Amino acid sequence: MTGIAATFTVEPGCSIGALLQKAPLAPLENRILLMHALQLSRIQLITQDERSIDAQQAQQLSALFSRRLRGEPIAYIIGQREFYGLLLEVTPDVLIPRPETELLVELALQHLPSDPRQALSVLDLGTGSGAIAIAIAHSRPDLAVTALDVSSAALAVAGRNAARHLQLEHGPFRLLQSNWYDTLDEQQFDIIVANPPYIVAGDRHLAEGDLRFEPQDALTDHADGLSALRNIIGGAGHHLKNGGWLLMEHGYDQAPAVRALLQAQQFEVVQSWQDLAGIERVSGGRLRTTA
Repeated sequence: MTGIAATFTVEPGCSIGALLQKAPLAPLENRILLMHALQLSRIQLITQDERSIDAQQAQQLSALFSRRLRGEPIAYIIGQREFYGLLLEVTPDVLIPRPETELLVELALQHLPSDPRQALSVLDLGTGSGAIAIAIAHSRPDLAVTALDVSSAALAVAGRNAARHLQLEHGPFRLLQSNWYDTLDEQQFDIIVANPPYIVAGDRHLAEGDLRFEPQDALTDHADGLSALRNIIGGAGHHLKNGGWLLMEHGYDQAPAVRALLQAQQFEVVQSWQDLAGIERVSGGRLRTTA
């Protein structure tokens, strides 16, 4: 938002329509902030465009616009983001769920047997807001899902999201505080998914855009971008059932390195999948079956 003033003042008494015309953000962001502050739907925003903004609403909107003008992500400002059709709470303690990560959910669902009579289990490593784990559990109520994170603050957010979207008819959903596999003992799963920190230390993107506001430990491994992926791949064989799948999101240029790491371990059918932008976004493999 370079070149735009870092504050914006909403005058009491102006109409919704007038404010939408002169508000400083992109039209979609202007609408999102107004809908959030005024608790209106998009249709109501249109049909009530002559409605006046009162003094309290003007003060609230001025603060919201100013926060966005200073670069704070919309998701943190309004406290929520949609992911896989579910509206999730997000706070600065967790990464903002992104559309490309939905590929990881789709692949997990594709690689799980469809027979609900089987007792199947899923492990989500570094769950953050719980987006991946909750989307999988919501789509397949027959699954037992375990979601781990080292951050207690992130697990609190994930817990609230799970309570909001998972009902009694869904299978067991467990949240555990753990540094990767540390607290799992001998537990094994049919599939493991992960969206770990994979940005290289010092990458300029960490100081740009939304990433400036997101938890750095969830974005970067403070090393070469592959250390978390190495740990996940190295420990997966101990926690996957025979023939189980490991699927991981990674950086736009990391697919060859991740495939090599998988091939060096006990994995077969190793491959990468492209997101909607044509970028190899997820790589994974199947644990070799042993007698």
